[in-house]
Amino acid sequence: MTDTTLGSTGSGHDWSSPASRRRVKRRYAADRRLQFYGIAAIGTAMALLGVLFVSLIQAGYAAFTTTKVELSIFLDPAAISQEKPGEANYRRIVRDAFKAYFPDVTGRSDERSLYKIMSSGSDYIVRDYVVGNPGKIGENVKILVPVSDPFDQLYKRIIPRRIDALSSDRIALFDALKQQGVLSVEDGAGVAKVSVFIDPAKVPSEGGVAAADYDAMIKDGLRSYFRNEYSRSYEEIISATAAEKLQSVVAADPSVVGKIVEVKLPLAANYDNLLQTGQATIRNPRFGSDVEFAWFDSLEKRGLIATPFTWELFFNADSRFPELAGLAGALSGSLLALLICFVLSFPIGIATAVYLEEFAPKNRTTDLIEVNINNLAAVPSVVFGLLGLALFLNTFGMPRSAPLVGGMVLALMTLPTIIVATRAALKAVPPSIREAALGVGASRHQVALHHVLPLAMPGILTGTIIGLAQALGETAPLLLIGMNAFIPSVENIGLTEPAMALPTQIFSWADSPERGFVSRTSAAILVLLGFLVMMNLLAVYLRRKLERKW
Repeated sequence: MTDTTLGSTGSGHDWSSPASRRRVKRRYAADRRLQFYGIAAIGTAMALLGVLFVSLIQAGYAAFTTTKVELSIFLDPAAISQEKPGEANYRRIVRDAFKAYFPDVTGRSDERSLYKIMSSGSDYIVRDYVVGNPGKIGENVKILVPVSDPFDQLYKRIIPRRIDALSSDRIALFDALKQQGVLSVEDGAGVAKVSVFIDPAKVPSEGGVAAADYDAMIKDGLRSYFRNEYSRSYEEIISATAAEKLQSVVAADPSVVGKIVEVKLPLAANYDNLLQTGQATIRNPRFGSDVEFAWFDSLEKRGLIATPFTWELFFNADSRFPELAGLAGALSGSLLALLICFVLSFPIGIATAVYLEEFAPKNRTTDLIEVNINNLAAVPSVVFGLLGLALFLNTFGMPRSAPLVGGMVLALMTLPTIIVATRAALKAVPPSIREAALGVGASRHQVALHHVLPLAMPGILTGTIIGLAQALGETAPLLLIGMNAFIPSVENIGLTEPAMALPTQIFSWADSPERGFVSRTSAAILVLLGFLVMMNLLAVYLRRKLERKW
């Protein structure tokens, strides 16, 4: 009967038939499409990640070098005391050394402009050098000090010396006027031939022609060329001296009052340059005068400018000056906050997971707890920040902006992740381990702590490190508890002292109007990404190194 059944079944499936072959082709095609979709998804993710890294590197690479000028300074024993080397007038010492490069600069105003090339923190750098090397007093030393942010950006070709004086919409208005054939160059100056109505209502009876409102007449005349333009930007095209020109025309022939006259009015300086040269530029407003460029070029020609690696980015605290700002305070604050987060969340998370997985009875209460833990893992981080603000700061009166509070808030956020990861690791341990331990007389407590937990530890460590990496990059909860304080020194940073974290430092720099903080922000993001990558690589390494195959 078996042979009969097999024979009848085999005869019902003709694998060589065209229909069967088409079905096989469709299955193979579906497999290939699935593989293609997977590869395409991975490729898209890698491409987006590459775009992110490229954009960050392009914007932040400049922050990893600092433009500095070499000063030759004589550490005069008469000005610097051996007993108290930190109390000398280092600002005067640094300025005298810098001014020695430009003996022709004598005026007080020129000296102020000259000193703007150097960073305002140069005297502190020299002071720290002397305090650290008191034996150099009485010698001539060469010290690199940073230039100010505008010249740092200028040397790196990030900002130009000259910028466009006119916006695109104003250039469009000027081109529209030019197309009407009213612009020309006479005697080396650009003029506009404008038809102006000499309105008698704007010529007062007292004062006569000399007191007339010629500016209003010129604006009315210009408006006839821009009937569809609602803005008054075109009024800037004519020079402020045009009213005097029109006044001289009317004064020469008072009979034109009440008539329309054609008068050639001078153009404003920027529009005059645009007409004659095709471009209108002005000096970058970040610089005081063109002579500052000459001074800086002189330093460069003499080989006094260098761009070493910016170690200050890692060892300096925050500063209002981009060339001096660093991440030391933020790194210290993040380290302390993560330490508190780990100390609180790791033991509590493991204890909670072990109890729920190994000892808790399976009933509605434990089911409700498990559901809430899973929900907490999906709650936005800003909610934990609000909880920390209400509970730790307002209720318990704990210190604001302190790493202690920041670590506690991050621990609340990390706990669900560690609990879920620990429970998954405990479930992955084969039941035979528990049964064997119970079979030799071990208690449930001994089974959990001596046998199951050590075998689950690789998975637990992986989940913990990933949770800490997530906590390291959180900004919103730390902002809500005030952990974005301005910390200019790292000497007093502690668990209960105000501090800054790496993500909030990035947020603070991104909000700064200084141009130099743009590259500083991207560099800080790269540093943060570097720490996150290292933590994730550590998690992968520990999982592969310690996990056991069953």
